Amino acid sequence: MRPNTVRSIWKSGGCVVNGWLSIPSGFAAEVMAHQGWDSLTVDMQHGIVDYQQMVSMFQGISTTSVTPMVRVPWNDPAHVMKALDAGAYGVICPMINTREEAEKFVGACRYAPRGYRSSGPIRATLYGGPDYQAKADDEILAIAMIETKEAVKNLDKILSTPGLDGVYVGPSDLSISYGMGPGMDHTDEKRLDLIMKILKACKKHGVHAGLHTGSTAYAKRMREEGYQLVTLLNDSRIMAAAAKAMVDDMKGLKPVAAKAKAKGGSVY
Repeated sequence: MRPNTVRSIWKSGGCVVNGWLSIPSGFAAEVMAHQGWDSLTVDMQHGIVDYQQMVSMFQGISTTSVTPMVRVPWNDPAHVMKALDAGAYGVICPMINTREEAEKFVGACRYAPRGYRSSGPIRATLYGGPDYQAKADDEILAIAMIETKEAVKNLDKILSTPGLDGVYVGPSDLSISYGMGPGMDHTDEKRLDLIMKILKACKKHGVHAGLHTGSTAYAKRMREEGYQLVTLLNDSRIMAAAAKAMVDDMKGLKPVAAKAKAKGGSVY
């Protein structure tokens, strides 16, 4: 079976640099895949990507060694299994709040006897290889999103779920759950403490920790703290930022970052 690059990086003690795909285009995914990301995640929850477009995006990614992953819309075995059958090598599942929900999610990612995933890998065998079904359980990643007050309360129970490979912090929903505003790259004490608390618990349980970030500076900081997967923005925001910087430069306008700094604000 084709090896999972994310697993290889984690095994060597490294940090995965993950890209995020919200543009429903196989060509856009292919372009992103050729930029050196370790993995790329197709967003089926908040993006405008449907199932067939996701498959095309996986096909674009497969022109490289980049690991294809997906964030499914919800903790629904149908979504999880179809994404895996399409060739996803990692599944990020939103709003996992209890041990029971984590067990349901992990079970959908594994064949019996380790889980209850139905047999029918369709494109996954073409991508992964003829021995896919024999080895998939040891390569596929099950990553639960921790993004609510309830999830933090149940953190130790969730992280002790057999077969759970990692967690992924959703900073906006986590912040909203605690009565604060959305956003990324939090540096205030309360929200930063939450992010560090999740990381500490992951280290205790031997579960890999991932985080969505809004800048390379913050991603590097979290990598130094011990996060083992960092995501940088998404494809549409990266495209918009690059385009605006070029247009502003041509029109002689100050960069967005400079404007924000002058106003005492933040880009993110």
